[in-house]
Amino acid sequence: MHLITSFGQIRFISSRLAEVIINQGVEVSIELVEEYDAIIKKHFHEPYAVLVNRINSYSYTYEALLCVGSTQNLKAAAIINYAAVTAQQAKGLQSVHQVDKLIIREFSGLELGRESAIEWLEAQLHNTIIEPS
Repeated sequence: MHLITSFGQIRFISSRLAEVIINQGVEVSIELVEEYDAIIKKHFHEPYAVLVNRINSYSYTYEALLCVGSTQNLKAAAIINYAAVTAQQAKGLQSVHQVDKLIIREFSGLELGRESAIEWLEAQLHNTIIEPS
């Protein structure tokens, strides 16, 4: 399944894995994070993982940076970077979310990172014990 949103697109790779591609030049705001969260909550009812494919250049507001990736069932996120600038932004996201205990790992898009990222995310989900509600 593939959804076009106001900020980009979301591809549902499997029943527990989504790929997010944000459009060029978008500033991710708290409103866009809320839109994304609403879409994700409709599709995932158990632990899931997200692949953020940073094909395009975009930015986050500080408030959005604090909120993105904080949904309850999100167990792991992989970020595919294609440039040093986006790799640095990924490190900032990792440091903000250390307190959430969200597992975030970055991959190089220039070195077949997408395939490696999907394999890593599937392994993270496989290792997740589904907790009773």
